[in-house]
Amino acid sequence: MKNSLRKISRGTGLSAAVLGVSALVLSGCGAPPAEESSGGSSAAANPDYLGCIVSDSGGFDDRSFNQSSYEGLKKAEADLGIKINQAESQAETDFGPNVDQMVQAGCNLTVTVGFLLADTTKAAAEQNTEANFAIVDDNSIDLPNVKPIIYDTAQAAFLAGYAAAATSETGKVATFGGINIPTVTIFMDGFADGVKYFNEETGGDVQLLGWDKESQNGTFVGNFEDAAAGKTNTQNFINEGADIIMPVAGPVGSGTLDAVIEANAGGKDIKAIWVDSDGYETAGKGEEFILTSVMKLMGDAVEDVISTDVEGTFDNSPYVGTLENGGVALAPFHDQEANVPADLQATLDGLKEQIISGEITVESAASPK
Repeated sequence: MKNSLRKISRGTGLSAAVLGVSALVLSGCGAPPAEESSGGSSAAANPDYLGCIVSDSGGFDDRSFNQSSYEGLKKAEADLGIKINQAESQAETDFGPNVDQMVQAGCNLTVTVGFLLADTTKAAAEQNTEANFAIVDDNSIDLPNVKPIIYDTAQAAFLAGYAAAATSETGKVATFGGINIPTVTIFMDGFADGVKYFNEETGGDVQLLGWDKESQNGTFVGNFEDAAAGKTNTQNFINEGADIIMPVAGPVGSGTLDAVIEANAGGKDIKAIWVDSDGYETAGKGEEFILTSVMKLMGDAVEDVISTDVEGTFDNSPYVGTLENGGVALAPFHDQEANVPADLQATLDGLKEQIISGEITVESAASPK
């Protein structure tokens, strides 16, 4: 199998008064007021620069990719001394009004978080060519003022799939998604390849529930908000024999943790794999049952893109996070480390290096081209 996987290896119509706004209070569409600079030695370095962000419907407290991106903006505030503003979307109908509010506020750069904001971001960028934009998890916009921030998540998910297969006691693992979109299925593809690689290399027969990579069909909740559905899906997988479950569904994943906590309280030994952020640090519950996490280091990328804009070196070439540049990674095992043999950790380290070198190639139709 070593060679059988293929590598995926500003605003028109704005008055001077609006553009000069430095303290903003936004209303509607869940947009909270701007926060004051957090201080520090560089807090006064760029007081006229306004960096902004718009979440998708998961909100900034999703313990996942919205939160990680927002933390990158906050770090830029502290490190670069910029002003910031944010708008939190409660539904897709908020996308347009929220992005428009950022434009009207005179934001130098607006970060939009998520594939679902692509159409809104493109329209705003076309109409406001003096403003810059960055979009997380989308590479469909080809405009000089839009910077894509994308990730070859399949690489890190491959490692998670291998780890899940290697530590499963029942011989069944599972994954499910929020919505069937590329930024979700890329995790599921990589996870499936990791399980398959384990089976082919070790002679194992671990089954993957919830996703068929070949047909691109599987289990999806249909949104990123319904934690109850996440719990039900997880319970169904547990009833089918899966003992490790990876939700790729933002806040829906909290339902998976509820199901895992309940199952373990009832005498089972069930684990979860988190995505986007290190769930051990961000999930807020069930940390002891999280085997690992497939991380996208979005905060680092957001701060870096803002920094280039502050310095006047912004460009529209995509940032692509990989295992090699540290944009994606497998999180530490934390409380589960005792359940991960030293030889498995060594194997995972070796697999990571083989992916980086190209000896092992990981393919998803959703991977950056």
